[in-house]
Amino acid sequence: MCLIAFAWRSHPRWRLLLAGNRDEFHARPSAALARWADAPIIGGRDLEAGGTWLGVADGGRCCVVTNVRDPRDPQHGASRGLLATDYLAGGADAASHAEQLRRVAADYRPFNLLTFDARSAFYLGNRPVARAQRASAGVHGLSNADFNTPWPKTRRLMQRLQGWIDGGGELDFTPLFEALADEQVAPDDQLPDTGVGLERERWLSSAFIRGEDYGTRASTVVAIGHDGAGLIVERSFGPAGRFGGEITLHFAGAARA
Repeated sequence: MCLIAFAWRSHPRWRLLLAGNRDEFHARPSAALARWADAPIIGGRDLEAGGTWLGVADGGRCCVVTNVRDPRDPQHGASRGLLATDYLAGGADAASHAEQLRRVAADYRPFNLLTFDARSAFYLGNRPVARAQRASAGVHGLSNADFNTPWPKTRRLMQRLQGWIDGGGELDFTPLFEALADEQVAPDDQLPDTGVGLERERWLSSAFIRGEDYGTRASTVVAIGHDGAGLIVERSFGPAGRFGGEITLHFAGAARA
């Protein structure tokens, strides 16, 4: 993923509300949102490295990963996408997983990771050093920098998610998808300097990236109730932002004794 806003324990119905865009090269092979046959994961799948950028599991676990935009930082180490699949398919709760991953985070390519379970939400990263931070209740944002870094597109998406909640949004996710489809370019004086040059910073400053070779390939909304049951909705896009369809999958909450 490259742009995420999420609301943690701040909606009367949904324990977690998450809206995000996955930006990637269109030539990179991937499978659309589905239940995996070989793991207890619901999500898209990177067919090159085998992991996922965003996934959920029955019971209400969720995980999402982004890279860190810095062309000066060598891309050495294990695949970021495996971080998400390891968490979703594993048995550790979010707090235990955070402590375990912090110890080995340097072994992976530059990443930002969000993990959620019934009790906790965590941000984990390995640039400039390995760290883990528990997320407080409220609306947060993440892109290709750091947790809650105030990039213009991250701030806008957070504001629109908060506005949807304040307006009584519950099951109509259309306004969230409209926010993810925003192609507004940020003013030059608000652009970050991530080492890719001004022209590319401008292009990457909108929520939705439209391009023939690289761009937004999926827009996703995840809604998980306080009982762990929920749904994930994904809209897919091809080169030049061509709409490729929408998939909705529901998942069950935690089993009761």
